[in-house]
Amino acid sequence: MPWQPFQGANLKMGGPAAKMRRVQTLRGSPEDDADSLLHKALHLKTMEMVEFLLLKYREKEPVTKAEMLSSVIKELQDHFPEIFSNAAEFMQVVFGIDVKEVDHSTHIYLLVTTLGLTYDGMVSDGHRYPNTGLLVTVLRVIAVHDDCAPEEKVWDALNILGVHDGKEHWLYGEPRELLTKVWVQKQYLVYHQVPNSYPARYEFLWGLRAHAETTISKALEFMFSGNDRDPRSLPSLPEGPECNEDHYA
Repeated sequence: MPWQPFQGANLKMGGPAAKMRRVQTLRGSPEDDADSLLHKALHLKTMEMVEFLLLKYREKEPVTKAEMLSSVIKELQDHFPEIFSNAAEFMQVVFGIDVKEVDHSTHIYLLVTTLGLTYDGMVSDGHRYPNTGLLVTVLRVIAVHDDCAPEEKVWDALNILGVHDGKEHWLYGEPRELLTKVWVQKQYLVYHQVPNSYPARYEFLWGLRAHAETTISKALEFMFSGNDRDPRSLPSLPEGPECNEDHYA
């Protein structure tokens, strides 16, 4: 069965006021003019595109421009460049996934992890979204601190993004578990006590696997090449039980 876009799409920005704004956005209002209606339509199409690209990523399939036009863009084909660009940026910043064109003549794209990491960020506990974006962020923070970042500096950076120690995150899950256990076991991170520190202080370093798959210079280049947009400025995907695989059947 062909892919069906997420119905009543998304724009979750958190909190009752934001949810009310979402309802108002979808309903429209008498004072809406053509420009604002177009902006809303492009916004929704961007998030539909993100959902479509995530499906392709999970299934490890390439995607073509023709597929995107027929399955997602449809009547807004003149706006494909803007929609595609915004969706690709979202994929990179939030999920740590690059959308790379591998055939310029037929416009075929592959979905690969940012920085060349082999970790796909998918987990087996029913979590639907990859968490690679958070790993990339942590690696970048460590890189800025010369591959040795105090734990508090890492959490300070993540707090800005709404990721807090000891608090379950709707997209990434339990962040401390990821930072101090999962990614340590996968050798992307090293987490240890600072020698001779009292009271005990801890720090993060790049692990062997991170050094084998990418470089500090690439992480810094990525950070300062215009790809450092604050994820809070991007629209959000639907949270929790609203995410249903049946929408993709």
